[in-house]
Amino acid sequence: MLVQLNPPLHMETPKGPGLAHFVIDYGPEAHLQWVVFMDADGACWTVPNPEVRMSFNWTMGRRKPQKNSEQAVAPAAPRFRPTLAAGGDT
Repeated sequence: MLVQLNPPLHMETPKGPGLAHFVIDYGPEAHLQWVVFMDADGACWTVPNPEVRMSFNWTMGRRKPQKNSEQAVAPAAPRFRPTLAAGGDT
């Protein structure tokens, strides 16, 4: 599925900052792909989800981390816990 972002989102990528205009979703077995046009030269790159970050925005509360403070860590992913079918053995 291809989704056009309106408005485009400011992103930080390994190739530098840019504007994401589209996001591509290939399904549950693949990362989202962000279509980003680079600020520096207008080049278009498709960047996998783990490699992009929203740009810092003081007004929206996305501030640059302080150099001497601890980085926020995302919570661990929930572990799979199999459930028993109704009437099954425990």
